[in-house]
Amino acid sequence: MEDLTVIQAKRFGIYSCPTDTTLLQAAQTMVNEDISSLVVVNQNGYLEGIITRTDLLHAYHQYPHWGDQLVAQLMNKNVVTVSPHDHLDFVVSRLIEQHIHRVVVVENENGSKRPVGVISDADLLYHMVRKN
Repeated sequence: MEDLTVIQAKRFGIYSCPTDTTLLQAAQTMVNEDISSLVVVNQNGYLEGIITRTDLLHAYHQYPHWGDQLVAQLMNKNVVTVSPHDHLDFVVSRLIEQHIHRVVVVENENGSKRPVGVISDADLLYHMVRKN
């Protein structure tokens, strides 16, 4: 697995939403697509943040009208990112060091980050098993 890069290991494409998406809309997308997070993008398609199922559960627990709030209000803006050319061992290190389950794969465009994929701990486990 240490020789594989993100671009070799991951099918690209992401589920994303704009910053003005409501939490209810985000939750519906996650349920309908059977995914655990949405990458939040601005009007130009550049990375703004990420929202996860856990974030939605926290919102449900804290706010009576959680579903009306916007993703921009609760998204994590400190997104851990990797390049399509990073090796999977580097991704594993990032997940462990940051205590997270996924990283966003980005390509840099004129100082902005365009999300092109997400690689998760489940993706990495798949490659760990395939290696053996």
